[in-house]
Amino acid sequence: MRRATLIVVGVLLAGCAGGTSTGPGTATSSTSGVTSSAAPPSGAPTSPGTSASPGTSASPAAPAPLRTGPDGRPFTVSAHGTFDEPWAMTFLPDGRALITERGGRLLLVDVASGAATPVAGTPAVVHEGQGGLGDVILGPGFPQDGTVYLSWAERGDGGSHAAVGRARLDLGGAPRLDGLTVIWRQQPSVSGGSHYGHRLAVGPDRQHLFVTSGERMQFAPAQDPSVTLGKVVRMGLDGSAPQVWSLGHRNPLGLAFAPDGRLWSSEMGPRGGDEINLVRQGGNYGWPNVSNGSHYSSEDIPDHRPGDGYVAPAVWWNPSISPSSLVVYTGSAFAPWRGDAFVGALSGRALVRVDLDGESARKAEQWDMGARIREVEQGPDGALWLLEDGPSGRLLRLDPVR
Repeated sequence: MRRATLIVVGVLLAGCAGGTSTGPGTATSSTSGVTSSAAPPSGAPTSPGTSASPGTSASPAAPAPLRTGPDGRPFTVSAHGTFDEPWAMTFLPDGRALITERGGRLLLVDVASGAATPVAGTPAVVHEGQGGLGDVILGPGFPQDGTVYLSWAERGDGGSHAAVGRARLDLGGAPRLDGLTVIWRQQPSVSGGSHYGHRLAVGPDRQHLFVTSGERMQFAPAQDPSVTLGKVVRMGLDGSAPQVWSLGHRNPLGLAFAPDGRLWSSEMGPRGGDEINLVRQGGNYGWPNVSNGSHYSSEDIPDHRPGDGYVAPAVWWNPSISPSSLVVYTGSAFAPWRGDAFVGALSGRALVRVDLDGESARKAEQWDMGARIREVEQGPDGALWLLEDGPSGRLLRLDPVR
């Protein structure tokens, strides 16, 4: 019998078919935003295309450019099942996937056929507003111990909050979670159902878990280091020694480490001002004091400016695209994109590529997907996978045009 340990992150909230082809889409170029120009730290990779120093080997040849299809996109799209408000997915070594639905179901999915089996033993969630069952990722020791992390929303005193838990995923028969234990909770609990964040990433040292924590539409707590609203939090894999890693965040919904160890996040701004941030320990990203967007009431917010004491976004959008997720691509199927970030866009109804080069980032392509994109994930063979948002959200596979 195979047993796997599942670590679960929960958020307390109150209130956020196979083989068929999707319709055509087009790529668009971005017209707003800024690009970071900071130099990479010592030891960081150099930009591709630089000349080799005398006596050293030249850089490997660049991958061949990707072909485009009749719709102008450099990928084909096939659908592999439909889900009820899917939120996140992660692949197991055997090629199956775990998919979360906001209503509280965790599903074990054969992605080839779309067949899904519910996993028993999931926690009670607050399925209101933006809340519900959230992220799912594998732990660093999964090949040996089957550890995974999961996030969801739970109720607490005064409203709801995010929580982190750990359990074992038993795959020996009907899949189930055993021994679910909460190891961290977002504090304080507040009323309302917005801005939970609750994306997860395991650090490069394989010893720490990083969790995004939205500011729950409370604004000022994002600047208060004594609470975890509006923060990125680092803790041990067992939830020990939690610490505020960065502050001044609004609603960070994407989180991923690049191969060089840098941590990137995607963050929803207010009315405009969506961001890609290079997350640094101790960094203050400015919310609610500065933003390149404005309040929903149209009241102005001071823009990021040099010398204001806050970390400016590496890339930003105005108008909004509503970034929902982020993955840094490391596969070979789309070799020219290796090392770049892919972002799902909700209001933008798009897949967005962001070119990463050390500490610098710039907008690249934006492809119309015809639906709100909730999740972006990389498959074991290098294919890209998307989850559409909503009650009939499709699981989509993206392959290079042949």
